[in-house]
Amino acid sequence: MQTSKDMNTLKYLSFGLTGLLVLAMMTATILEKAYGTDFVLSQIYGSPFFVAAWTVVAVSSFIYLMRHRMPKKSFTFLLHFSFLVILAGALTTYLFGRQGSLHLRTGDTPVHDYVKPDMHLEAFPFQVRLNTFRIDYYPGTGAVMDFVSLVEFTDEAGQTLAAGEISMNRPLTYRHYRFYQSAYDPDGQGTTLSIAYDPWGIGITYAGYSLLLVSLLGFFFQKNSRFRLLLRHPSLRHTTLYCLLALLPAFARAASTSQPPQTLSREAAGALGNLYLYYHDRVCPLQTLAKDFTVKIYGQTHYKGLTPEQVLAGWFFYYDDWKTEPMIRIKSQEIRKLLDIGGEYAALTDFIDVNGYKLDRLMQYGDTLTDRRGAEEANEKFNLISMVSTGSLLRIYPYRPADGSPVRWFSFSDELPKELPDDQWLFIRNSMGLVAEQWMTGHPEEAIRLIDKIRSYQQKTVPHDLPSDTRFRAEKLYNRLNYTRMLAMGCLTVGILAFFYYTRRMIQSNPRNSLTDHVIHGTFLSLLVGILVYLAFLITLRGYISHHLPLANGYETMQFMAACAILLTCCFCRRWKGVVAFGYLTCGLSLLVAMLGEANPPITRLMPVLASPLLSSHVVSIMVAYTLLAFIMLNGVTALLLHYTRPDNETQIERLYIISRILLYPAVFFLTIGIFIGAVWANASWGRYWGWDPKEVWALITLLIYAGALHSDSLPVFRKPLFFHGFAILAFLSVLVTYLGVNFFLGGMHSYALS
Repeated sequence: MQTSKDMNTLKYLSFGLTGLLVLAMMTATILEKAYGTDFVLSQIYGSPFFVAAWTVVAVSSFIYLMRHRMPKKSFTFLLHFSFLVILAGALTTYLFGRQGSLHLRTGDTPVHDYVKPDMHLEAFPFQVRLNTFRIDYYPGTGAVMDFVSLVEFTDEAGQTLAAGEISMNRPLTYRHYRFYQSAYDPDGQGTTLSIAYDPWGIGITYAGYSLLLVSLLGFFFQKNSRFRLLLRHPSLRHTTLYCLLALLPAFARAASTSQPPQTLSREAAGALGNLYLYYHDRVCPLQTLAKDFTVKIYGQTHYKGLTPEQVLAGWFFYYDDWKTEPMIRIKSQEIRKLLDIGGEYAALTDFIDVNGYKLDRLMQYGDTLTDRRGAEEANEKFNLISMVSTGSLLRIYPYRPADGSPVRWFSFSDELPKELPDDQWLFIRNSMGLVAEQWMTGHPEEAIRLIDKIRSYQQKTVPHDLPSDTRFRAEKLYNRLNYTRMLAMGCLTVGILAFFYYTRRMIQSNPRNSLTDHVIHGTFLSLLVGILVYLAFLITLRGYISHHLPLANGYETMQFMAACAILLTCCFCRRWKGVVAFGYLTCGLSLLVAMLGEANPPITRLMPVLASPLLSSHVVSIMVAYTLLAFIMLNGVTALLLHYTRPDNETQIERLYIISRILLYPAVFFLTIGIFIGAVWANASWGRYWGWDPKEVWALITLLIYAGALHSDSLPVFRKPLFFHGFAILAFLSVLVTYLGVNFFLGGMHSYALS
């Protein structure tokens, strides 16, 4: 009796205190938004109570683990033990680790101390000197690819002890001090290094990571694991789910019958789009800017049957015609009223009245303005049109300085360098004007020839700094094929119809598996596979164009999640046909989030710190986990609909419960692996594997919430199917906060607002 009472005490202490820690971390992320990072680091994450609470959880959990006869299940025990080792490493780092920063200049005397976060100085047992510093650029651009410091360690007498190189993602370790690139001086003669000293904590933590990886892999092959028992559950031997081919309705906006304003012909605009352009710190087709511009201004890739290149050319060559064209999409109702427009679209002339620029007065003196973000968005569109109309955004003329510095790109309206040769100066200033002259005087062939001559100038001036012809054509193909909006709407339409169909079929007492159902299912699945091929091709193109795995921002990760949803659907559909609807819904919702975040995101160079293979592995693992958790949530919705429409259908509800529990294991394990790969990446890049950033904290919160459902032996409430399904729906809110809430509201280092 005493033993049972002790076990219950340990259980309530372990799980109860973990729940309190989850609530504390949730509160901390909200307080950080209000009071700042330093406040929560000192008052919550770094407080003695918080550290003590984690210590008590670790100790009580270990004792409970041993008394629960867990050691008999080798990999399960090793899995839990690895977390204890990781927490021990974190505590060691907390007690003995040190952080700081160091600023060095080339040619200065050696430095013997560094600055700690509390602004106090800490002495090295040696001296550090910066010998050389260099900045590496992406070819043909001024975008930084890497920055490298060559440092030397000396003793007090000035004798060299060691030397080494420090660059992004490649720190240098000397006597347990790790040096990381953090920033550099504007003149390129100095650098700021991050310092981390943690001789024991890192080793213990990495040992825990290694144990975690081994135990996770071994768990799925452990014969007596709960996962293997669920796979053999009797309810999975047969399926009663059937599929419907929901014909995708054609939703297309009717093309406007009004006459479009004047612009270049499709052929001439195509030649203009074929020019090289310096845009977002890289060289790309001018077509890319044209598409981004059209989507940004109008909300779609085409306008009245005109291509993006024709739209951009129209604003540049026929400004007077286009300034009265109502094509500037204004989302804010308040700004529409202030601009005095009747519909959703404004003309450029609507921004001006007899008193000048309306939004300028509004932004300066409009104390009653409630939708300031809407005003800023409208103002941005006005300025973007101005930049295109004046040509300042068309940086199509490269110049290679004689001193060997990076290639510079100019528009014809920029101030040109004085050392520029006269022939180049005249060509840059006058060539686009000559194109306009030839086109206006009725010589389209000559205008196209002049555009081609500009392209030849580009190739002759910087032949080795332009993207290859294959990569250039790939980007143009990507611009033509990337229509996420229509695909998202189609997937959601099919998914909703299929979801209600599957639910209705399960409610039926005796569903029949007819030949028609087999044909429908095959066609339905084939369409889904076709979408997967399309997405895979887009992702491959984007990766080839950008020189890195396209998982660096919100748009790319959500597009990848859409592909993961379909891939996992194909893996599960043989034993669980209803997952096809979930595949469509998850794919459609992922693409919809990508659309909302950025209608047509530019393909940009990676920041140096993001150029790591660990980043790709981290994002892939997290996205697979989120996709599986989305399936579990949708499964819960299906089960609750069944319960409230046909309460006697307990067999189907239990079957959905078993499927969800099976999916929960790989979901939690992928999430765990993703979090700890991210920790290794952070340690390699910044010198700390955990910084209590809101995204990190909410990922941990999500992991702890879902991990609780895996402990059904200790928490028997999770053995009840209806409770589990309700939990799956509510728990998914933590995923939404982790991915969307942090980006939009909480901020932090990981917050890119889906950019």
